[in-house]
Amino acid sequence: MKIVMFYHSLYSDWNHGNAHFLRGIVKELIKRGYKVDVYEPENGWSLSNLIKDHGEEKLEEFSHYYPTLTPRFYNPNNIDYKGILDGADLVIVHEWNSPELVERIGEHKTTYGYKLLFHDTHHRAVSDVKNMSSFNFSNYDGALVFGEVIKQIYKKNKWLDHVWTWHEAADADLFAPDRDQEKEGDLVWIGNWGDNERTEELLEYLIEPVKELGIKAKVYGVRYPEKAIKALKEAGIKYGGWLPNYKVPEVYTKYKVTLHVPRIQYVEMLPGIPTIRPFEALSCGIPLICSPWRDSEQLFSLGEDYLIAKNGNDMGYKIAQVLKSAQLAQSLSKNGRKTILEKHTCAHRIDQLETILDEIGVLSPIPQKQKTWKIED
Repeated sequence: MKIVMFYHSLYSDWNHGNAHFLRGIVKELIKRGYKVDVYEPENGWSLSNLIKDHGEEKLEEFSHYYPTLTPRFYNPNNIDYKGILDGADLVIVHEWNSPELVERIGEHKTTYGYKLLFHDTHHRAVSDVKNMSSFNFSNYDGALVFGEVIKQIYKKNKWLDHVWTWHEAADADLFAPDRDQEKEGDLVWIGNWGDNERTEELLEYLIEPVKELGIKAKVYGVRYPEKAIKALKEAGIKYGGWLPNYKVPEVYTKYKVTLHVPRIQYVEMLPGIPTIRPFEALSCGIPLICSPWRDSEQLFSLGEDYLIAKNGNDMGYKIAQVLKSAQLAQSLSKNGRKTILEKHTCAHRIDQLETILDEIGVLSPIPQKQKTWKIED
């Protein structure tokens, strides 16, 4: 069975969090015997920034971590639709594509006979309804959306008749625990500063608690303005710049605790959607503390898999708790990893996708025997 996917980038995760989940699910699909072609535009924004800042050698490094993944490119000004789409059984188009591309792939569906799904992993359904309403989904068989609240928005706006909640998940092979490593510091946070979508939250829940506790901390990410870098320095926090996502597990092993500070859109408008960072942190077995968010879909177990801080003062208290109590840290580490292996690996999401494919009439190959996970002692 041939699957063709249109995404912004498989190669680059420079300020492009969608690459995380994409890599994991494509790995799993290939492992099960599917033929998968992932197309990204030539000179895409994320990949161009990656090469400009870090050089083309990062592409070779990507291949080392993902030897089975081979990105393909198309010219946005001259797309060879026949060469790309002919023979496809399923096409998936991600929301980080132009309305024109989304519509054109829909128009070719009858010619080439594939089933067609839209994949939404962003808050634009609530933050930019006008843009989302410009998409022509008339030839699409349905949408995969990364939270129940997004599913209800799609149904309310009647964008598509069939919508499935398809949460992101962890690549549990790559994001695996190694908590016996000697630690370089106390706390690490990995995330982009972005467009002032969580500036106040980062000051309250990350920078001020670290400054108050006087612990050894480091931050990784891109798009940090000078004022942010200055605030980190004043708090004694080292700034590590961009970190390839495939290097994240190696960094987590060197620290005792990490944080999740969701953007304001996810807290106020999209309850139940944690984004992929908590999945990856829990999969790595690093104790996780979050600023307030509502796990309305009960993906995890609060107090067992992770902790939530009510405010900045409480964040400082909980960080100190985890750092002082080896028993608490070990419990969070073990429970978080266990929950991921039981419910939130990329293999679980492909199981779900195969069920959806049966619903829309795609003939899927006989799945290979699934990996039996061993829960760590």
